[in-house]
Amino acid sequence: MADRERPRGGDGPRPVTIAYIAESAGVSVPTVSKVINGKSGVSADTRARVEELVNRYGYRKPAGANRNNVVELVFRELKHMWAVEIIRGVERVARQHGVGVMVSEFGLHETASVTWDDTVARRPNCVLSVAQLSEAEREQLTAKGIPFVVFDPATELPDDVPFVGATNWSGGRAATRHLTDLGHRRIAMISGPEDQLYCAARLDGYRSAIQAAGLPADAELIVHALLTPEGGSAAARSLLAVPDRPTAIFTANDLQALGVYQAAREAGLRIPEDLSVVGFDDLPVVAWVDPPLTTVHQPLTEMASAATELALALGRGENSAQARLEIGTTLTVRASTAPPKN
Repeated sequence: MADRERPRGGDGPRPVTIAYIAESAGVSVPTVSKVINGKSGVSADTRARVEELVNRYGYRKPAGANRNNVVELVFRELKHMWAVEIIRGVERVARQHGVGVMVSEFGLHETASVTWDDTVARRPNCVLSVAQLSEAEREQLTAKGIPFVVFDPATELPDDVPFVGATNWSGGRAATRHLTDLGHRRIAMISGPEDQLYCAARLDGYRSAIQAAGLPADAELIVHALLTPEGGSAAARSLLAVPDRPTAIFTANDLQALGVYQAAREAGLRIPEDLSVVGFDDLPVVAWVDPPLTTVHQPLTEMASAATELALALGRGENSAQARLEIGTTLTVRASTAPPKN
């Protein structure tokens, strides 16, 4: 451990930050945060070293008053239909607590006017990120004493990162089991990008139901595509072009399912008479397509409300016993599924 003096500026000693303590102790910012917040996962020697520096420098956790009374809701891309459902859930809880909501979009476009540094500089009460936060971004928030929660994480997160997601595996299994119960034996799945955690979970649920039904695992019936109507239609065209085509298709989200509708029309197939289709999300629009879509209901508004409650609790300095939540999914059966003709 380096023997360092309290950081100084032109006008005298500057406030000690978590980042400064971490550098002095030769550990990461999250490790210092664990020690300061009394969390486990730190060795006794490291904890003693960090605590000694905290006492030496007189470090104090940033007071809540130093943060603005705002929940910042961060999207990487704010164009998807489900964004409205998420915003609705955040605003519902924020209103109850007398907290404002700021919605930010950044990260995908070089011309974006909002940057991550802007978010940190605004010092919101807490951050709810509908995107994966990088390690550097998480460290920035921790160093500034800004609590955060990840919404529906796309990749694996460290154990100390709070998140709210959905029961994607059981949702995928329920969707596929519905099709096997109807008598389908050639059931395809259009999954999403392979590096997306929730897509992989839905695919695993599909595989589990296929195995439970005693059906052979057929790799040709699994296609990966973008989570868009265009991705769904392109994948469906390839699946429907094979001689022994599937009689049912389960998609990783509703947008892909809408693409399957288009591909089925092009192929002269009727839904559900010739092809059953199941989506995932239950966006409001899918109840109005023809025929209305059977889909797995992902409670986006409830998930966003739970994530906001958790973020605000962390902002008050409370240690939540449930900082990693999965909200239950349910199957909504409509008119896009039916027993196969043969």
